[in-house]
Amino acid sequence: MHTIPRARPAVVAGVLTVAAVAVTVGAVPAARAAAGCRVDYAITSQWQGGFNANVDIANLGDPVASWQLTWTFAAGQRVTQLWNGTVTQSGDRVTVGNAAWNGSLGTGASTRLGFTGSSTGSANPVPTGFALNGTPCTGPVPPTTTSPAPVDPLARAHTVGRVKPTANAAQYTWPGIYFEGRFRGTGVDVLLNDPQNDYDIQVDGTTVATLVTPGRTTRQIRGLANADHSVRLVKRTESPWVAGEFDGFAAAPGGEILAKPTARTRQIEFIGDSLTAGYGNLSTTRDCSANGGIDRNTNTDISYGALTARSLNADYQVNAYSGRGMVRNYNGGDPGTDYRTYYDRTLQNVSGDVWHNPATWRPQLVVVALGTNDFSTALHAGEPWTADSLVAAYKNAYQGFLDKLRAQYGTGTTIVVGATNLFAGPARQVVTDRNARGDSRVRFWNFDDPRLDHLGCDWHFSRNDHRLISGLLTDYVATLPLTW
Repeated sequence: MHTIPRARPAVVAGVLTVAAVAVTVGAVPAARAAAGCRVDYAITSQWQGGFNANVDIANLGDPVASWQLTWTFAAGQRVTQLWNGTVTQSGDRVTVGNAAWNGSLGTGASTRLGFTGSSTGSANPVPTGFALNGTPCTGPVPPTTTSPAPVDPLARAHTVGRVKPTANAAQYTWPGIYFEGRFRGTGVDVLLNDPQNDYDIQVDGTTVATLVTPGRTTRQIRGLANADHSVRLVKRTESPWVAGEFDGFAAAPGGEILAKPTARTRQIEFIGDSLTAGYGNLSTTRDCSANGGIDRNTNTDISYGALTARSLNADYQVNAYSGRGMVRNYNGGDPGTDYRTYYDRTLQNVSGDVWHNPATWRPQLVVVALGTNDFSTALHAGEPWTADSLVAAYKNAYQGFLDKLRAQYGTGTTIVVGATNLFAGPARQVVTDRNARGDSRVRFWNFDDPRLDHLGCDWHFSRNDHRLISGLLTDYVATLPLTW
């Protein structure tokens, strides 16, 4: 089992930002351009004869139902592989069409495509002539009209996730964060600002839109029956290095936002690494390089934790961080830090940040599954452990972490130490030692199973694996002495 940490790519060369141009749009046919657009082109890595690049497309005008982006290379570069779209190239002219999931771009919405290219010689200038549906993306940005952001986005939106309120928004980084609201009318607007992550919008329990790296956007949901509805925005992907921003729900004209849903009485916190985050769980192949990469194949909302919580009608947090272990990270990376470095934070990317646990968050159940990254790769020269001392450090740190959870949530919370066969021995010993100290509400659960196919990206749990584990966990929870 490999649990691979992801790092935000650094831009090493060639950044292009192109402002928008005003054109006239009719009834949003596929062949017409938006009234304004912006393209941000960034080379993220470069080597002799090749490079990787990201292209961010922002629609600053009227909505479009589909899009086609064109540009011209200036030095004989060629696109050799592209994700989040379809590509053709004739000479220096490149044409990229939208993928099935990112064709619809509302006002203010954005999407990202990426590609690997080949180059000749040392010159690799940025392309020229970016155009959206035939209209050049150059010139002034026309004024746009969007629904005003509410003063307090959480006043009528329910969440239990780790969020940092600002003047007009709620910021967050942990995966699986969700916001729930209620409205009356025929539609709802979801106000959001996040250029990095993917989201689902669900109305009355059904997913009605998936937003891929939307940027600052107001996503409009329309055409509903004129009645009372529920709306849920959920963060699918993981982004420890950048904060997303929820700006609230707004009703469509003629409707109203209702009082936020009542918090559920049951609460569960899931603590772990990429296996808990749902890393690559949408993929059906372990190599995701050609089908959208890790982010497009990750959905924390269908991870085993989220599935289990919903089956038990519980509010939940998924406080998971890929590549992190209890004392050692994947392959010995980022020494001097581990999962515990970040657990206390609201925003993982802000050193010294502290999440102030509200009185409303008192989970009856906490499931901790840390250890894959500690033990899945061999120790390297220079690391401060032997095989035996790593196990000892792991068990000692685990006891300290359990002490922290006890101090935070009290003696009535049941804590489940979850493990796979890889680290079941040390994890079980942690529980045995804890029980010997008189803490009987710490339990051990091995969630390995021969039916797991590990078909997610990089040998991670697949969608089917998460369903299987959720069923096993739900059955196990039924045996615990919980007072919901």
